[in-house]
Amino acid sequence: MSGLVWLPVTLLNSVDFAPFGRVIEAPPNAPSVPMNAGSAERFANLAEIDCAAQDGRAVISLVRAQPQPLPISLRLLERHPLGTQSFVPLSRTPFLVIVAASATSTPKAFYAHAGQGISYHLGTWHHPLLALERVSEFLVIDRVGPGDNCEEAALAYPWQIRAADIPAV
Repeated sequence: MSGLVWLPVTLLNSVDFAPFGRVIEAPPNAPSVPMNAGSAERFANLAEIDCAAQDGRAVISLVRAQPQPLPISLRLLERHPLGTQSFVPLSRTPFLVIVAASATSTPKAFYAHAGQGISYHLGTWHHPLLALERVSEFLVIDRVGPGDNCEEAALAYPWQIRAADIPAV
């Protein structure tokens, strides 16, 4: 394919993201359980961790992502067949989430606003983390252990995301 191919970006929401994973957020009116003598509330079971294949175990890491200037050129996807991955921003900055049904299908782009995190289903094809605006820290929950848990695939041609593609919040 010749020329630039622009990828539309939609606001991250649990319905459209469901085939790829879970959105981690406390939506308005979500059920919660009071805790700490009523001074806090718990929003439970927002995502599951699946990492036991081949004696893997779950770990929590901190990732500091550099902001990516727009336009962004997407050239590869990756997936993790042995464990899920969750990304929860610690800073209140937006980020992009790029997913695909397969390594050869058209990617989908989501704009995660402040307060949203994501958890990919096992084996979901996705682009590496894309921070926007400024350096952003993420709490990452994923798998460590034996076995090859990262597969990469080059896209047939680069997809582009420009500032005009980012939806207003």
